Amino acid sequence: MKTLFGTTFVRYAIAAAVVAGSIHRANAQEGGIALGADAPSAKVTLLDGTQTDLSKLYGDKPVVLEFWATWCPLCKKLEPSLQAAREKYAGKATFVGVGVSANQTASKQKEYIDKQHLTGEYVFDANDAAVKAFMAPHTSYIVVLDRNHKVVYTGVGPDQNVDAAIKKVLDDAR
Repeated sequence: MKTLFGTTFVRYAIAAAVVAGSIHRANAQEGGIALGADAPSAKVTLLDGTQTDLSKLYGDKPVVLEFWATWCPLCKKLEPSLQAAREKYAGKATFVGVGVSANQTASKQKEYIDKQHLTGEYVFDANDAAVKAFMAPHTSYIVVLDRNHKVVYTGVGPDQNVDAAIKKVLDDAR
């Protein structure tokens, strides 16, 4: 699947869809990585400039990945519920913000994270390796992995119930 990140088209398409109110919660059947798939690895950069593999951040807890950008209006609307989930599930789940490369730099994203006092892990996807591996349709794309690194939830947009997705994966693990 070819992604359109890095093009002006995507930004305008997302903005137009937001204005028209036509972006609804997506699931893996509509786009993105399939539910039940093993979480792939991808070369990314920590915001301190260190190269790593995204899979090194998975660990033994459920993982919530968000593909985001500082310019993304959907991401900004999703931010409060994600931050609330980060605080509520601290120590029980790992949260990783995957910064997309479209009109972004790691330093620009780090500055934004610091200014907004966001918590969690953050990586920069300079070469779109994670975007391609997870078949991210666009920003505000959330992927939840269970403890076995299987994809159990995907969604797009600001109206996702991130809390319910995390609660379900934690309840299923009991």
